[in-house]
Amino acid sequence: MASRAARWTKDQIRSIYDTPLLELIHKAATVHRQNFNPRVVQKASLLSIKTGGCTEDCSYCPQSSKYKTFVKAEKLMGVEKVLESARRAKAAGSSRFCMGSAWREVGGKKSGFNKILEMVKEIDAMGLEVCTTLGMLDAKQAAQLKEAGLTAYNHNLDTSPEFYPNIITTRSYEERLQTLKNVREAGLSVCCGGIIGLGEQVNDRIGLLHVLANMEEPPESVPINALVAVEGTPLEKEDPVDAWDMCRMIATTRIVMPQSKVRLSAGRARFSESEQAMMFMSGANSIFAGEKLLTTPNPEEDADNLMFKNLGLEAQKPKEDVKISAKEVEEAEAIAAEQAAKAHA
Repeated sequence: MASRAARWTKDQIRSIYDTPLLELIHKAATVHRQNFNPRVVQKASLLSIKTGGCTEDCSYCPQSSKYKTFVKAEKLMGVEKVLESARRAKAAGSSRFCMGSAWREVGGKKSGFNKILEMVKEIDAMGLEVCTTLGMLDAKQAAQLKEAGLTAYNHNLDTSPEFYPNIITTRSYEERLQTLKNVREAGLSVCCGGIIGLGEQVNDRIGLLHVLANMEEPPESVPINALVAVEGTPLEKEDPVDAWDMCRMIATTRIVMPQSKVRLSAGRARFSESEQAMMFMSGANSIFAGEKLLTTPNPEEDADNLMFKNLGLEAQKPKEDVKISAKEVEEAEAIAAEQAAKAHA
């Protein structure tokens, strides 16, 4: 059977990425409005339910047991404590609750996995979208999570296939892609993105987007993370990501994956309200809310609420469909064409 032709070539993606920034943001904002209500932004909460002690050697991660960082290994949290956090997140306006475990893979962790299945069932019953990131999954485990009520599974590719071995040696790119295949075949939504600021070149950013955009079905959610350099990790001395680089990456992601949620993820605490506003203009329509992202800082709830008020943004309601229908797109395009005709009359 012949392979499906790529939706986007690397040259096409690079051409978009290299567009003068304000023009790029304008194009991305147009695509955003053709597919989503631009005022609605999803707030997702992320809780580390099993912190530290991971056997992977991801160069950016303070949870790796390979590095001496401030993170101490902890046991899997109890079910009720996790449910309390989910209730608080819902009360604070989050519509998605994400649980992260510092595991290489679920593997034979039967007792821990059964607890997580219970957490998923209970949080789904609260009316929240439920997402987990637990490392590698086999097909059976993905199906069990789906049956328990899981909405989405997060498994990032991090960077391009070419640069990946410079960042991680304990898990192959192909293994990550296989987990994503298992997740997709189980009927779960895929949450998959990457990190910029790892020491990669622009071509590596293009390479990551090329893989994501040309999947059989692109991810429903694409987190764009700015490296948070943590003391004790091999990347501790990397320079912070520039806000304009973040805008450029988000805008390009929005254009090549127009129907995906683009999540402004780790590193957001470094950016001012004005810089974040430009990122929303660039096509971001989801954030992680709450004081911590697994182990790294995140803006305070009050600061986010004030930012939403100042920018006229609305938090997406749990399980609300915020995509624009084809009919609404046609109507919007007709109105725009009519206005353009009047302006040139």
